[in-house]
Amino acid sequence: MTDKERQDTKMAILYELRLIISRGDKKEYTREELLEMLDNIAMAKDQQ
Repeated sequence: MTDKERQDTKMAILYELRLIISRGDKKEYTREELLEMLDNIAMAKDQQ
């Protein structure tokens, strides 16, 4: 994987997290909730 591909992947994951947060009903999230979202994204990526 090239540096460009790694950067694109990081940005895609950040954007995915942004979409999850923006579609949610909540206005504020705890640290634990954000970490859980990141964990779920990471686990889903591992299964692909």
